[in-house]
Amino acid sequence: MAETLDQAMTVRDVADYLNVDEKTVYRLAKRGDLPGFKVAGAWRFKRSDLNNWIDFQKKATQTKA
Repeated sequence: MAETLDQAMTVRDVADYLNVDEKTVYRLAKRGDLPGFKVAGAWRFKRSDLNNWIDFQKKATQTKA
């Protein structure tokens, strides 16, 4: 059985996880700024990809400061 921690997340799941609006998730995904993929036309995201993205964003922010 697939590992629960890396199960594909929906837009709603990601919005809750990042504490942002669902529209923000759609916008970031469409622009390619948020790592995701489509399954039958619906966006899906891997938690591990999101965690890596968050780490990258944190490092980029620290570098600018």
